[in-house]
Amino acid sequence: MNDTSTPFRLLPGAADSPVLLHVPHSSRAIPGNIRRGIVLDDGALEKELDHITDSHTAEIAAVAAAACETTPWRFVNQLSRLVIDPERFPDEREEMLAVGMGAVYMRTTHCQVLRPDGYEGSDLVRRYFEPYAAAMTAAVDARLAAAGRAVVIDVHSYPTEPLPYELHGDGPRPPICLGTDPVHTPTGLLDAAREAFAAFGGTGTDSPFAGTYVPLKHYGRDERVSALMIEIRRDVYMEEPGGQAGPGLQALGAALAGLVEAVGWLR
Repeated sequence: MNDTSTPFRLLPGAADSPVLLHVPHSSRAIPGNIRRGIVLDDGALEKELDHITDSHTAEIAAVAAAACETTPWRFVNQLSRLVIDPERFPDEREEMLAVGMGAVYMRTTHCQVLRPDGYEGSDLVRRYFEPYAAAMTAAVDARLAAAGRAVVIDVHSYPTEPLPYELHGDGPRPPICLGTDPVHTPTGLLDAAREAFAAFGGTGTDSPFAGTYVPLKHYGRDERVSALMIEIRRDVYMEEPGGQAGPGLQALGAALAGLVEAVGWLR
């Protein structure tokens, strides 16, 4: 059970590790005061959480961390992305605003109303989004200070079949999608990920989801910060839409550990 009084946790790794495993969408927890601002009834909300939550990704990251000789750091969101989505822009730069899913979601994965018309979410941005972004920035700065570089590996999942909200849902949906950035994803990191996850039936790049998470302080400015998004198709490891994990979870954790260890050799 997540502690909703703590919006996020930074779980320490080895002092000299450059790697920060970022798990932003694994939680289903919504504080009661925020739940009261959501128009879905309890049953509809649980169904939405089944679809929107990257279930068990925190466990995959935990398995990986435990298996590594040099333990990576982990930054784990303790709240549902229905509170705020820390990987969205909180302004008009965010393309997902088109479907009501910016930093504060107004619509569901099936494009239904989530919050009442007129609500603009600035209170949630101040209370949750901004402190999260500041803490992630500090965590990356700490890896730069300690290791001279930082590698942010985002751990996500996505459904086997596209959901109505997806803007790019008509492209390939490989078992493992690798999200990249032209500045912050070096070839060596991408190649290492392809090798680490090769056993799962194939990897693809930037489809159905593209990009990486890099704090705005560093984005496009500091090439010492590398980043890669790991998007795992959910049928690889769990019952969909929001069911139990299967044996694939342990195998994915081991593969992620292999990537983390490989990153230690990259320069």
